[in-house]
Amino acid sequence: MRTIIVGCGRVGAGFAEVLSRAGHEVVIIDISTEAFTRLEPDFPGTAIRGDGTDEDVLRRAGTAEADYFFALTEGDNRNTLAAQLAQETFRVANVVAKVNDPVRAEAFAALGLSTLCRTTRLIDDLGRYLGLPPLPGAGGVHVAEPHHDHRDEPLPAGGMATAGAAARPPGREA
Repeated sequence: MRTIIVGCGRVGAGFAEVLSRAGHEVVIIDISTEAFTRLEPDFPGTAIRGDGTDEDVLRRAGTAEADYFFALTEGDNRNTLAAQLAQETFRVANVVAKVNDPVRAEAFAALGLSTLCRTTRLIDDLGRYLGLPPLPGAGGVHVAEPHHDHRDEPLPAGGMATAGAAARPPGREA
């Protein structure tokens, strides 16, 4: 399985290590070269210094061939933009954006983007520690139903969908 991770913070680096040990081909992207020091020295994956919201960087990382894409930076806007690019432009089937703001996480999930809200998870975990019942919807990744599923359409030359191609229903020509 080919997995792209945007963000080499503690979560991104740790997840990259776990996936690599499980046999995934992992590419991790971060804007800071120093962030890659969080990876083990023998990390078998690929580390790319670049902006995970830049289509050229995502193309260089092989996003169009990815099975999974995780946007795990500290910025909600960066994560949702990177995840939307992976889902809409590169047609990655399994995309998750870490979104810290619970209201935004719910809104993006309603718009077809799977999200993981650390804030909601922590509140739920602390409440469970105190013996409270679980919060509805706090159980991990909020898997959204895609609003525009174009994964069955062939990618145009260059490996990217265009805005016009993404707006057309399958089988319809421009």
